[in-house]
Amino acid sequence: MNKLKLYGADWCPDCRRAKSYLKENKIDFEFIDVDLDEKATRTVEKINNGKRIIPTVDFNGSTLTNPSNAVLAETLGINDEGTVQLFGADWCPDCRRAKSYLVDNGINFQFIDVDSHEWATAKVEEINNGKRIIPTVLINGKPHTNPNNNTLKELLNIDVKKEHKIYDTIIIGGGAAGLTTSIYAQRDRFDSLILEKKAIGGNAFLTQKIENYPGFTNISGPDLMDKMEEQALTYGATIKTGIDVDSIEEKEGKFYVKSAHETFIGKSIVAATGSTYRKLGIPGEEELIGSGVHFCATCDGAFYRDREVVVIGGGNSALEESIFLSGFVKKVKIIHRSDTFSASPTYVEKLDNIDNIEVYMNKSSLEFVADTDENFKGIKIKDNSTGKEELITGDGSFIFIGLIPNTTVFKDIITLNKQGFITTTALAETSVKGIFAAGDCREGAIAQVAAATGEGVLASYGVKNYLKK
Repeated sequence: MNKLKLYGADWCPDCRRAKSYLKENKIDFEFIDVDLDEKATRTVEKINNGKRIIPTVDFNGSTLTNPSNAVLAETLGINDEGTVQLFGADWCPDCRRAKSYLVDNGINFQFIDVDSHEWATAKVEEINNGKRIIPTVLINGKPHTNPNNNTLKELLNIDVKKEHKIYDTIIIGGGAAGLTTSIYAQRDRFDSLILEKKAIGGNAFLTQKIENYPGFTNISGPDLMDKMEEQALTYGATIKTGIDVDSIEEKEGKFYVKSAHETFIGKSIVAATGSTYRKLGIPGEEELIGSGVHFCATCDGAFYRDREVVVIGGGNSALEESIFLSGFVKKVKIIHRSDTFSASPTYVEKLDNIDNIEVYMNKSSLEFVADTDENFKGIKIKDNSTGKEELITGDGSFIFIGLIPNTTVFKDIITLNKQGFITTTALAETSVKGIFAAGDCREGAIAQVAAATGEGVLASYGVKNYLKK
């Protein structure tokens, strides 16, 4: 861990002020007197383009020149309730959600990127018993693993004001379908609110490379979703992240959308909740999730640089993520239960030109295996033709075997099919007037970003027709 360095001198009033503030807030730092250390003087000059300005602060690769107490508080995460440190990464959806929540509520926090600092990764593993789980938040030095917004609210005594505004439509879900619905609604002068459980972007945000979205030969999922979010905000949409909807109630022609601490009111609802990754349901899976078993290569693949990983699945997602992983891991071992891939020929053909991908076809996954230290060792598989079993070893694994719709909150409100997907009629209408559905949570939806945006357009037209009536 890099220790904060404060370059200054005892005669400097601002140096004394900064030292006093750091001490009051129990920030560990090293004071380097430029009067006594010529090397320190040269360091200060280098940082400040030849100028000898003190105090100068050097911390985790960043420098601050004569920072005020407010700037120190913002940089180091100093608050009335204590010091907040957030270990995470920019590609992590829950990190983005937590950062957004803290920013929205005026909480200072020190963000420590685990991709930039090896000591930060080691710290996260130490806190989480060897598991690389982010975000990990330290409040006054006490760790909290992936705290949701409600937990952060309680720990930091955040006063969340209740929402009483009545929106024309409340869109539950901030992926491509939800963002598109909002963009079209706002352009039609309908006020929209997007409520997102995690971070804006949905599953598309977790896709490293998108090559089939019209207008872009090649664009990353995060970049595309950022552009959509920016467009929605430009047209006046309100976006709230970290909101987990508990219930929806209709009263007197309005819908009351309730979370743990807030209630939002809308004239209509759009379900754009998307879907989550399906699990294998085999022994060892639950115990190793987050410590060798993963569902997002973009999120967790970086932890396995120059190591061996196993991928389970044979569809587009499995092959796409395998190709992505092959760019920086030592070896990718693909396990598929059938003797042919269900992925499109484009992805299958790409495998022939990648030397560090091995394929195990017509194999069933039986059990995830851990070593004596309870770390991931591999996955036991069975040949469907011969019945022979073997252990495929690796340093980690990624499961891509389909999606489950995020529709639990709608279970007793609107009609769902046997798999839990929302059934719709014309213009994305559900079985309840005023509630619409778009994207991967809808029956018959195509799990593609371009399709999701089209469904968002359809839902917006449904909302417009309903509100006009």
